[in-house]
Amino acid sequence: MEHIKFRIVIEQDEDGLFVAECPTLPGCISQGTTHEEAIRNIKDAIQGYVASLKKHNEPIPPSIQEAVVEVCA
Repeated sequence: MEHIKFRIVIEQDEDGLFVAECPTLPGCISQGTTHEEAIRNIKDAIQGYVASLKKHNEPIPPSIQEAVVEVCA
């Protein structure tokens, strides 16, 4: 099984829920009552999204590569 890395964004909404979104996969959004639950839920959503892409012979976006840089402010 191939492992693909996707960037996610997690923000807490006005009701205190954690909303997770995968910008690479339009419409792939999930949520959770905790940060950890939001991550688990978005992982499930991403897996379902990728499975649907495969089923319909759609291209899967390439895996990301990230780097962290530190700057003086």
